[in-house]
Amino acid sequence: MSETKFERFNLKPFIIKSVKELGFFEPTEIQERLIPTVLKGDSVIGQSQTGTGKTHAYVLPILQRVDPSKEAVQAVITAPTRELATQIYHEILKITKNADEEITVRLFIGGTDKQRTIEKLKHQPQVVVGTPGRINDLIKEQALSVYTASFLVIDEADLMLEMGFLEDVDQIASRMATDLQMLVFSATIPEKLKPFLKKYMENPKYISVAPEQKAAANIEHYLLPSRHRDKHELVYQALSTYNPYLAIVFTNTKKMADEVADALIQKGLKIGRIHGDLSPRERKKMMRQILDLEYQYIVATDLAARGIDIQGVSHVINYELPTDLDFYIHRVGRTARAGFSGIALTIYEDKDEDALNKLEKLGIQFNHVDLRGNEWVDLGERNKRNKRQKQVNEIDLKVKTMVKKPKKVKPGYKKKLQQETESLKRRQKRMNKKK
Repeated sequence: MSETKFERFNLKPFIIKSVKELGFFEPTEIQERLIPTVLKGDSVIGQSQTGTGKTHAYVLPILQRVDPSKEAVQAVITAPTRELATQIYHEILKITKNADEEITVRLFIGGTDKQRTIEKLKHQPQVVVGTPGRINDLIKEQALSVYTASFLVIDEADLMLEMGFLEDVDQIASRMATDLQMLVFSATIPEKLKPFLKKYMENPKYISVAPEQKAAANIEHYLLPSRHRDKHELVYQALSTYNPYLAIVFTNTKKMADEVADALIQKGLKIGRIHGDLSPRERKKMMRQILDLEYQYIVATDLAARGIDIQGVSHVINYELPTDLDFYIHRVGRTARAGFSGIALTIYEDKDEDALNKLEKLGIQFNHVDLRGNEWVDLGERNKRNKRQKQVNEIDLKVKTMVKKPKKVKPGYKKKLQQETESLKRRQKRMNKKK
């Protein structure tokens, strides 16, 4: 088996063995910077997006420091969604399966039988993974004892804030040791999150890691102008023309997600939907149906762009651009995974020009297209009209400085001045074409 560069962190043999089995040979940037910091005992605020390898950046050093002989909670890992918590839990199991002494890891999420969970907690797990609401419930019921834990991980902290879970996290943290090592991960650090961080973290290390590329190289980005057309019809035409393996249509709000889903259902498509108004049971059922490939089309809010891993997404359609442009990267990151290619289509309006310019500055290259019948037509550069106008304005300014007004005004001088100006403009345009 090939050597792995994770060996230089002096991790336990079972961790190295598991890392090799997972095919990890070169640490990502956040793993390189975070693993030694966590092993040293420092609290950390890590700002990173999906795809930077942050889960293993905290899981590996935590498992290094867990004592299998001690039957008590030693680490609590919180995530905003059941799906993300479940993913983290399974990643930990992939590492601990090779441990010489068993490390007990338990998953606590909503939508499961709480009473049965309480009955099973006669023996405390060493690593707890779950959603803040369920973990907090178990603490209140005095079924789960977290005061013994020395680690608290808050994954996707900005999403925790947005979904209203920060109060639960606060209550969990307040019941833990005063010398707690806290690891907070967030794509953004909103102002409303800062008081919480200040309350529990004294001089934390701040590690910010951008993904190597803003979006995966094997995603093709397309822009489709709405041009005051019915957007429901446009989305339907796009989906019908693409005939995707699996497509996610993103909207900004739950209300709009329902509107778009209902409109597509009326047009005869079978639509799955994911947003915050689904009950735990509905969401669990929906995820199972999606994994069983019962749906070819899903309409979702940004909840699905983070914290939910849906395999096999071939197409992403932005019904509208997200207000926070970071979410564009999260959305399109649902496709082109595991070496596959993907397509991201954005339906845009005139008001989106500034946002599109910002995305282009981040290195995203858009293809400008239109749908005519069932065919995609290349429209060329999106802002060529603006460029042409800018060029005309520049020529006008240049010519203005070249044309001299006569000191003595003679009859017909205005006409002569106009002719000279037009002649210079024509010459300037010819010169620009030759460049």
